Amino acid sequence: MPKVPAMINADDKTFLTGLFEAAIAAADPKAAIARYLPPKPAGRTVVIGAGKGAAQMAAAFEELWGEPVQGVVVTRYGYAAKCQNIRVLEAAHPVPDAAGLEAAKQLSDAVSGLGPDDLVVALICGGGSALLPSPPAAMALADEQALNNALLASGAPISAMNAIRKHMSGIKGGRLAALAHPAKVISLIVSDVPGDDPAQVASGPTVPDVTSRDDAQAAINAYGIDLPAALLAHIRQTPAPDPSDPVFAGNEVHVIASAAQSLEAAAKAASAAGVPGVILSDAIEGEARETAKMHGAIAREVSARHRPFVPPVVILSGGETTVTLKGNGKGGRNTEFLLSLAQTCEGMAPFTALAADTDGIDGSEDNAGAFVDGTTTARLRAAGLDPAGLLANNDAWRAFDALNDLFSPGPTGTNVNDFRALLIRPA
Repeated sequence: MPKVPAMINADDKTFLTGLFEAAIAAADPKAAIARYLPPKPAGRTVVIGAGKGAAQMAAAFEELWGEPVQGVVVTRYGYAAKCQNIRVLEAAHPVPDAAGLEAAKQLSDAVSGLGPDDLVVALICGGGSALLPSPPAAMALADEQALNNALLASGAPISAMNAIRKHMSGIKGGRLAALAHPAKVISLIVSDVPGDDPAQVASGPTVPDVTSRDDAQAAINAYGIDLPAALLAHIRQTPAPDPSDPVFAGNEVHVIASAAQSLEAAAKAASAAGVPGVILSDAIEGEARETAKMHGAIAREVSARHRPFVPPVVILSGGETTVTLKGNGKGGRNTEFLLSLAQTCEGMAPFTALAADTDGIDGSEDNAGAFVDGTTTARLRAAGLDPAGLLANNDAWRAFDALNDLFSPGPTGTNVNDFRALLIRPA
């Protein structure tokens, strides 16, 4: 199918891209880690890490630490960065694979046998849940893959998914930190979860919380998650680690970068460019297509009635939406948000929006997100595509690929969840 030339205003795309870049810069791992660098221990320093920005965090830590360290981190395929002494492993995301299984074992081995004078620095960011599969005894990788697939298709928020994951893992829910005892564990966390609860990031391998078996079962029931009987039995019978356990005493947890900080940086950059930036929230959850309708309604109100904001203005938000899979198309939560937003804001002008995952990848393809404006749906129809049909099939990637409106900055080295920016100019 021939591609339709992009018609989105080039200056507005440049402006929105600059806001995204400001948000990413605010979550730069080196600057963030430098603010929380711990004192050097009497014994060894062991670095472990997991997430889509873990390799960049490890490289930054090595440079800042100034002397050799040992350790191992795991990141997504294609997201590696060069480290001097820390081993960088790669594994699959969002569905775990055998490489992730081996990575989880190597991280566990790295913290085993340490003493009270040793220090473990845990570099944790989003994506670690899938990158650290560690099925309990009598379970296999296939069981954890089945669990992950069911969670991804459920539309459940990240807090509900992690409540379940922690009860089906040998490494999550603080278990990795427990293995390191009696060494002190300092967790430096780049948050990609609404509310910035450190125990939710990567399902908290080094940070236990009070989530119970009953909470996990309640999440399964609430979202109709269909799990094999063996998984359900294990979840019902196996408690997660207790945060009050003495093995966690003396450990430190620091959220070093978050969506809130990145959105504030984007708002500041917008204002410096002469467009006021307003932040709706850094913790928006819910179905991507429904969240888009809410954002679109606000944008229309601003454009038509100059309330609650007066154009020009850029409306910013973060958090993590979800997609309940009903079709078999390509895409991610940000492109799904945008395809729904394009229908809500059809014909609206001057209006341009960008939504993107701050790690550089939205869903299973190589784009972070896409751009839309008031002409998006009309251009799709001119290309012989049905916007509503594409949305119903969860096929937003194909829509924006056809229009040349995908946004593909590549891996960013950090992850503070979704970034959304809606630019409304005076009519």
